[in-house]
Amino acid sequence: MKSINHVRVFFTFLIGRCVLLSLLMFFTTVWSVQAQVTTGSAGQESKPQIATAKSGDAKAAIKPPFTLSIKSQPILNISLKADKARLSEIADAISKRLKVPVFLGTAMEKEVISTEFSELTLEPAMQLLAPSVYIDYEVRTGAGAAPHPLGIFFYAADQGEPPVTAVVTGSSQSLLVEGDTEEGTEAKTDEQRKKEEEQPLKVSYAKNLLSVKAKKQSLVLVLLKIGEQLGIPVDIENQTQEMVDVEVSDMPVEDVVRRLSPNIQLFLRADLTHAERRALRLVLSEPLKSAQ
Repeated sequence: MKSINHVRVFFTFLIGRCVLLSLLMFFTTVWSVQAQVTTGSAGQESKPQIATAKSGDAKAAIKPPFTLSIKSQPILNISLKADKARLSEIADAISKRLKVPVFLGTAMEKEVISTEFSELTLEPAMQLLAPSVYIDYEVRTGAGAAPHPLGIFFYAADQGEPPVTAVVTGSSQSLLVEGDTEEGTEAKTDEQRKKEEEQPLKVSYAKNLLSVKAKKQSLVLVLLKIGEQLGIPVDIENQTQEMVDVEVSDMPVEDVVRRLSPNIQLFLRADLTHAERRALRLVLSEPLKSAQ
C-alpha cells in the first residue's frame, strides 16, 4: 500500500509540474504575440507621418509663386494668382502663351507683385499688373475680328510712354499736298463756311473722335486727309482707284476706317492707365487673295 501511495504522489507531482510548465509557456506565447502586434502597429502609424511630412516639405519646396491660365473660348480671358512673384517671370509666361512680346520698363524689371483675378479680358487683366500699361494693336478692317495685340508694355508711373515705333514700324510714308495755305488765317465769313460745308471732302478730329464727310472721293485721298488730321504716317501700298462716299460724325478712328474699305490696316495704342486710344499708323494694303 505504501508503494502504491508513493507512486500516486509521484504521478500527482509530475502532472502538476507539467500543467505549470504548460501554463507558463502559454502566457509567454501570448505576451510575445501582443508585443509584436503593438510594435507593428506603432511602426505602421509612424511611417505615414514621416511620409506625409516629407511630401508636405516637397510640395512647399516646389510650389510656384504664381499660376496663370489663359483661355481663348468663348473669348480671350485670363486668370492669375500670384504671391510675391516677379513681374518679369509673369510677363514672360504671358508672352509665351499669347505669342505677343511683353516689354518691361527699367524700373519694373525687379518688381514683385501679389494679386489674384479670374477670367478677365486682356485689358482689365493687364491693368492690374503695373502702374502704367500700354498695348499696341493691329486692326484689319476686312477681317471682322477683334484688334490683334502686337506688344504689351509694363511701365512705372513716371517712366513715360514707349516709342511709337517700338513694335509698329513702316518703310514708307505718303504725304498730302494741298493748296490754300492761307486757310484759317482770317475769320471765316458766312459764305466761306457755306462753301466749306459744300466741299466734297471734309475731315476733322477732336477729343479722340473722328468725323469724315466724303462725296465720291478717292480712298487714297481720304486716308491721306485722315492721316494729316491725326498727325500719323500713312502708307499707300495699294494704288487703288476706289472711291468713297460716306458721312460719319464723332466716332472712334477704328470705327470710321472700318467703314471706308476692307483693305485698311490701322495700328493703334491703348493707354490703359488713362483709358485712351490713339492711332499710330495707317496702311492701305493690297487686297487679300482669295483661295482658288
